[in-house]
Amino acid sequence: MPSKKILAIGFAAGVAAISTLEQYGNKIYDESGNQFFIKGLAYQLRPDDPLIDTDQCSRDVELMKELGVNTLRVYHVDESADHDGCMKVFEDAGIYLTIDLDDFETYILPYDTYWNQTQFESYTKTMDAFIKYDNVLGFYVGNEIIAKSDQSHAAPYIKAAVRDIKAYRKKKGYRNVLIGYSATDIVELRPMLQDYLTCGGNNDEIVDFFGINAYEWCTPNTYTGSGYDKLQAMAEKFPVPIFFSETGCNVGESREWQDMDAIFTEPMVNDWSGAIAYEWIEEQNNYGIISYGPPTDQAIATGDIYDGFTRKGTPTPVQPDFDNLKSRWATNTPVGTPRSKYDSSSVSTRACPSSTPGGWQVDGNVPLPTLGETYAGSATAASMTSKATMTSRAASGSADSGDTDNGKGASSDSGTSAPSANQKTSTNDAPSPFTDSRVLAVATPLVGLILGMALWL
Repeated sequence: MPSKKILAIGFAAGVAAISTLEQYGNKIYDESGNQFFIKGLAYQLRPDDPLIDTDQCSRDVELMKELGVNTLRVYHVDESADHDGCMKVFEDAGIYLTIDLDDFETYILPYDTYWNQTQFESYTKTMDAFIKYDNVLGFYVGNEIIAKSDQSHAAPYIKAAVRDIKAYRKKKGYRNVLIGYSATDIVELRPMLQDYLTCGGNNDEIVDFFGINAYEWCTPNTYTGSGYDKLQAMAEKFPVPIFFSETGCNVGESREWQDMDAIFTEPMVNDWSGAIAYEWIEEQNNYGIISYGPPTDQAIATGDIYDGFTRKGTPTPVQPDFDNLKSRWATNTPVGTPRSKYDSSSVSTRACPSSTPGGWQVDGNVPLPTLGETYAGSATAASMTSKATMTSRAASGSADSGDTDNGKGASSDSGTSAPSANQKTSTNDAPSPFTDSRVLAVATPLVGLILGMALWL
């Protein structure tokens, strides 16, 4: 596989840039040839952009460093805002960012699926705003778009988005920041989705990384009991970096993070590039590892309080979850495979999966939709109907999106997305997280659309 080098441009004159990272085969390396493993957190304090408050980023980063964080995932940003302060804070701490390109109005729909100019322009504006920061590791073209097997016809549209964003990256002369996708863990679509997004042999069309949101390892459990052995079997010699873009089952009184011991040791460490823990801030779903204060009246939506929780101030660890994760990461420090000893030709793009009855709907390496096409039937060569003048219909189509939750935290009948408030996750029970920060990041436009007013009740 060709390398995807993340070039160091330099954030400010006189300041050493964060270490260059490079994709090489299915691994990520720093400038010294050491393998890079993601130890990340989902970071979305409120519906709007968490990367515009430099003071808050400066407060948060101290506990992040104590925890051992080297990567953050941000679900929603305002591309028109100034991010220099927060990005500098995180760069100085050695922390990289992975950022979702879509928003509520532009995410790819699982039904009535399309990929159009409105979406493309929105995605590229976000890329334009963040490409200058050396510590942007990658962008997601979507999050959990496909949450059920009957939505798998949307996969070619995800791949089309990857193709067009990578072409834009090349046209603009941008560094090869990684372009990928974050998937719901759907048992009946394993491993078809991950294989499809890396199949066909055309590096201009495949994802640069594949993230999976999995909440299967609920304490107490084991490598085989959790099903991680099956995830590993499907990730072995995967052609691009694969990592957990969300993880952290919350069953019982505390989170033990036992899965970190598996992810960062043999055999998983041979194929996986780490994990992003869900999530930073404590909310109704009880998945946070820090808090800015006790819960408040949910009717209050002013100042630093939103949805019953304070979202600014001095962070306080939620115990024992914080220390448990800190301990796991501190004791799991894999060396990995030095680049000088890694043969990237040992991995290659996979064959495109065939359709299956009642399961995967895309039959082989079908032609990808062009910009402006919409889904019109089965995912075959003749299934795409061109609608070049089509405009974004995400808002009007939202009622058809099933459990996808705006592409920001979908759930699946058999998947393992983060649960909603006060609900616990098991391998086969993952209710849609309507109150978690992924949904808050895109909820405001929906309320405005439905109510026709800027009033939060």
